Amino acid sequence: MGHITTSKTKPFKPIILSCFCMVMLALSLIISLKECKAQVIIGNSSITEDCISKNTLSAIFGMRLHTWPDGTSIKVFVLQDKHPLHIKFAKRRLNIFPHQLRWCWDRLVFSGTGQAPTELSSEDEMRKKVASVPGAIGYLEGPVNDKHIKTFQIK
Repeated sequence: MGHITTSKTKPFKPIILSCFCMVMLALSLIISLKECKAQVIIGNSSITEDCISKNTLSAIFGMRLHTWPDGTSIKVFVLQDKHPLHIKFAKRRLNIFPHQLRWCWDRLVFSGTGQAPTELSSEDEMRKKVASVPGAIGYLEGPVNDKHIKTFQIK
């Protein structure tokens, strides 16, 4: 038996196709928004700074800057190299690939001129360490609501 089409059924195919495309677009936007959660630079509440320049941030995580302006030692915490948040942090905030960052740290360690940051395995561990160590800095996906942690503005 053949399929009978009438002028009444033809307009429904473009409408169904348009609806399908709109649903797919909405789903892709939701997925991309989920992947782009706000990443925040966090520090121990003892730090007096509220803003950090991009250059200062690069110097801190490149292990070239060792003290805050008030003289407090900087303790840098990072997530493991393969952690998705670490990869996003390195690329978006430091404009460097994680393997390049690791290379810089390894060069400091192997030459005896510096040390690598403390590597943590989870965001929860990052939150706890930064909250408990004076002068500590790290990163999380925000927002962060903890009286022992401050978030920095990047200028």
